[in-house]
Amino acid sequence: MPAVFVLLWSTGFIGAKFGLPYAEPFTFLLLRMLAVAALLGLVALVTRAPWPGSWRLVGHIAVAGLLVHAVYLGGVFFAISQKVPAGITALIVGIQPLLTAALSGWLLGERVSARQWGGLLLGLIGVGLVVSEKLTVGTGSAIGLGAAVAALVGITLGTLYQKRHCTGMDLRTGATIQYAATTAAFAVIALLTESMRVHWTGEFVFALTWLTLVLSVGAIFLLFALIRKGAAAKVASLFYLTPPVTAVVAWAMFDERLGAVALVGMAMTVVGVALVNRSA
Repeated sequence: MPAVFVLLWSTGFIGAKFGLPYAEPFTFLLLRMLAVAALLGLVALVTRAPWPGSWRLVGHIAVAGLLVHAVYLGGVFFAISQKVPAGITALIVGIQPLLTAALSGWLLGERVSARQWGGLLLGLIGVGLVVSEKLTVGTGSAIGLGAAVAALVGITLGTLYQKRHCTGMDLRTGATIQYAATTAAFAVIALLTESMRVHWTGEFVFALTWLTLVLSVGAIFLLFALIRKGAAAKVASLFYLTPPVTAVVAWAMFDERLGAVALVGMAMTVVGVALVNRSA
C-alpha cells in the first residue's frame, strides 16, 4: 500500500501541469472537487455509510479537509500555474515529513529522535539550495514558490489534524464532507479571482479524470488509511520518494531540467527525509 500511494501521489504534479494550460488553477480545482464530492456522496448513500455523530466532528473533518485539499492543492496548482517546475513544487511539498516530525512530538506526543532533527536540518538546507538556484535563473516566480510553501504548511497541518481529531470517521462520509467544504472554498476563490473559462480539450478531460479518480479518490483514501495505521512522522516520510519520481517524469514529459546545485539539493533533501523514516 505505501508503494502504490507514492506512485499515485507523484502523478498529481504531472496531472496539474498537463491540464493547467486549459483552465485557471482554482477553476480546474473547483471542477475536480465538485466531481469527487458528488461521486463519494453517491457512494456513501448507496453503501449506507455512517455519518458523523456530532456537528463538532463534522467541523473537525471539514477543517482537516480544507487544510489537506484546499490549502495544499490550491498552493500546488497555483505554483505550477506560475511556472514553478513540477519537480521543484514536489520537492518543496516533499519536506512535509520533516515538518511533521518536528511538530508531531509537540502536537501528538510522538517521540522525535536526534537523527530526525538531523534529517530536518539537512532537508531544509537541500530545499534552500534548490529554491535559490531556481530564483537565480528566474525559473518560477517568488509568489509561485510562496504558494508551494503554503501547500507544504497545509498538507503538514492537515495530516496532523486528521491524525488527532478525525481517526474515528468513516472514510466515505468523511471524505464527502471534506471535498464538499473544499468545493465551496474553491467556488468562492474562483468566482472572485478568475474568469472561470475552460477549454474542454482531450488533454484537459484526461487530466481532470485522472486527478479526480486516481488522486482525489485512490491516493487520498490510501493516505488516510496509512495515517490511521502508523505514526504521523513515519507515514509522512513516504513523501520523500515523490520529488525524485516527479522530477524524472517531468523531465521525460516536459523537458524540465535541474542544474547541478538543484540536483545536490534534491539529493540532500531525500537523504534528510530518509533519516526521518529510518528513525521513526
